Amino acid sequence: MNAKKFLIEMTITASVTFVVAAIVTYLYSYFVHGIGIVNWETAFDMAIILGIILPLSQIRSDKSSLK
Repeated sequence: MNAKKFLIEMTITASVTFVVAAIVTYLYSYFVHGIGIVNWETAFDMAIILGIILPLSQIRSDKSSLK
């Protein structure tokens, strides 16, 4: 996997993770606490972490399947 493909995968994964985490934190705070507030810090942290880790794990699995 080249650098351009890695950055594209990272951007897509981070974007989807950010949106899903924002929706989940909103729904959690709405149903549990009665106030619909998005936890932006959690959504951003998860997006960065999973945006890096998931494409890297895909690279590792692709390399191991070639052996």
